[in-house]
Amino acid sequence: MSTVAPPADWRRLDPRTVLVTALVVAGVVAGAAIPVTLGLTRWSSLPVAVLQVFAGAVLIIGVAAGADRVRWHRTRYRIGEEHVDLHTGLLLVKRRSLARSRIRTVDLTANLMLRLLGLVTVRIGTGEQGSDSTLELDPVTRAEGERLRRLLLERAATAPAGVHREGELAVLDPRWIRYAPVSFVAPMLGGAAAGAVMQVSEWVGAQGQVIAWVGDRFRDTPLLWTIIALVLAALVAGVVGALGLWIEMWWNYRLEREPGGTLRVRRGLFTSRSISVEEARLRGVDLVEPLGVRLLGAARLDAITTGLAKDHESKNADHNTLLPAAPRTRADSLAADVLREADTPTGAALTPHPRAARSRRLRWSLAAALGPVLILTLLGALLTPVLLWIALGCAVVAVPVAVVLALDAYRALGHALSGRYLVTRSGTLRRSTAALERAGVIGWTVKQSVFQRRAGLLSVTATTAAGGGAYTAYDTDASEGLDFAAEAVPELLEPFLERSPKEA
Repeated sequence: MSTVAPPADWRRLDPRTVLVTALVVAGVVAGAAIPVTLGLTRWSSLPVAVLQVFAGAVLIIGVAAGADRVRWHRTRYRIGEEHVDLHTGLLLVKRRSLARSRIRTVDLTANLMLRLLGLVTVRIGTGEQGSDSTLELDPVTRAEGERLRRLLLERAATAPAGVHREGELAVLDPRWIRYAPVSFVAPMLGGAAAGAVMQVSEWVGAQGQVIAWVGDRFRDTPLLWTIIALVLAALVAGVVGALGLWIEMWWNYRLEREPGGTLRVRRGLFTSRSISVEEARLRGVDLVEPLGVRLLGAARLDAITTGLAKDHESKNADHNTLLPAAPRTRADSLAADVLREADTPTGAALTPHPRAARSRRLRWSLAAALGPVLILTLLGALLTPVLLWIALGCAVVAVPVAVVLALDAYRALGHALSGRYLVTRSGTLRRSTAALERAGVIGWTVKQSVFQRRAGLLSVTATTAAGGGAYTAYDTDASEGLDFAAEAVPELLEPFLERSPKEA
């Protein structure tokens, strides 16, 4: 049966997508082959089980490759003068189109297999919510991906004036890897590793043997030291995992400013990523300092921008990060380069908040620490005195930690106006210093609870279409916070303020 060739201006994906799909499915099947074969040996001999698994594997790989062959045959795309069109589907035909004037991102991603074949996945997005705002071409050749990126992001030279250099702005310093183990990722990966060991051992029916083996290793060790040793082992596994994850994500990192005003981040060891940010859509930067990283004097730099992809594929990919955790001075200097400012707004002197804000944080922190202690005390009085000792131990540890964190959270509070930017800072476990362009503020939200009113405090939130959508100066002095918002963007809040004759 003959088919009609598509018009010359329509293009297809790379036909090697069928090979990629077959290899990926083969890898998954190979990983499941051994446990499936062992399971089948309960009802048949080993040769019969191997033959059944092999036949099933061939069938699964063939079906997957055939389905992808149909997808390739039914998928085509076109870059028109005004629209980007993508047609795909067999039984349910989808015809999607994006206006080129609305396109804000063209990101290139390639896992190890795609890189070996010289292919990339291209995601074209408008930065809006929903899957309809993104078109995905998976895969095309790397040369085609670069052509699409240049073509679709081609704009008139609208880069803001400034003396900051073009070309390379930042490049990877391997010494930054020292910040990976002190991130929150390390303990999370350690817990995940311990859980994975127990889960896999349960799948193969050996969980009891694993527990018995661990028990034999610590038979003569006190319970407390056994727990400490197991926690340390999990942390070591987490540190190793964090180092590996950092290398995979940030190796070959480079930040460049391209002609016409586009910031481009390239990174990745096995999976390469290329993310573009138009400076015309940049509304500021966010200097993020997680607690462990901050204790070592480091911070990472995120972009506050409109138009970055917000689909499922990009939610957990550090899509807006311009600089991984690096020395704080380096992050500040890069912020100035990115914003084309002589002095970085993230280093501006901030207005401290009233001492009443400190009292509020102390109360919140102590309540969070003493709540479990009170529950344990009540249960100990009703059930067993052992819980009373546990409650005492928790109080001895938790109360000082709560006080230190509360005081640190208070010291973090601050706000200021720095040239074209308003700056807010808050947080202790994750301290954030956001420098938001005043022209990017589209509204203000003022909140004042009953307790804040009694203390003479309020919180003012700048709303914007960029970044997280809202940046808040928490627990400011009531009059000072309103003056800050009114001065930052006079036309928004000033008409709603009633000033006393003395202030007027």
